[in-house]
Amino acid sequence: MSTVLAALTVGIPALALVLSSTAGAATGVPEPSHPGNDFAGSQILKHEGTSKSGVAATAARGTEGVDVSSHQGNVAWSTLRKSGVRLAYIKATESTSYTNTSFTQQYNGSYKAGIIRGAYHFATPNTSSGVTQAKYFLAHGGGWSKDGKTLPGALDMEYNPYGVACYGLSHQGMVNWIKDFSRTYKAKTRRDVVLYTSTNWWKTCTGNNSGFGKTNPLWVPHYGSSVGALPAGWTYQTMWQYTSAGATVGDHDRFNGNLDRVKALAKG
Repeated sequence: MSTVLAALTVGIPALALVLSSTAGAATGVPEPSHPGNDFAGSQILKHEGTSKSGVAATAARGTEGVDVSSHQGNVAWSTLRKSGVRLAYIKATESTSYTNTSFTQQYNGSYKAGIIRGAYHFATPNTSSGVTQAKYFLAHGGGWSKDGKTLPGALDMEYNPYGVACYGLSHQGMVNWIKDFSRTYKAKTRRDVVLYTSTNWWKTCTGNNSGFGKTNPLWVPHYGSSVGALPAGWTYQTMWQYTSAGATVGDHDRFNGNLDRVKALAKG
């Protein structure tokens, strides 16, 4: 018996509960109207703000990285590499209606400069399903290749730029949406998608679900001198976005390991 049919046997309230916990998107939700302004951390800054600058993070062990979107336009990759940057994440897509207009220069340019790079997707879980958005991401720059220079794709889960913080989904509905995206991505690439999310958002919108820590690398934003508390399920972060005011491009990250570990993640 299907879950919906089972719900019908016990009445409409039970059916409503089933539907509220699924990963499906609400109907009639418009596509993003300003996707060029939505990037990894854009809503973290608005909702959580920033503490002291992340300058102290540069003294932490690890490998320097950056993340960019169309917000930065053409990026001076040679300048970044000379400054010590060795990895980068580039926004590729948002929902199923937007592709980064600067993606080619950013994605190929970082590669040519000798920077290990990957792509990320800005999620809008109320516009379409996790399966649908994962397929769109894969078709528009989010794939992975075992060339040692391409990182697995990242899924940017943060506050809704267009409405309620959790996109109208219940805790279980959000968890299901993320699972659907992750499973679809892995089925195609055999890689677990990297999850970008803040601890506060994760607690608010998934109920601090602990089910992803053993499979999905964590990329956590926290603008200050330390990484802070992590979401449930993770005992360490793979990457820490420590400032939005770094040199050249703004968003700077610290990979939790030396360059050989970055290469290991790229190779899978």
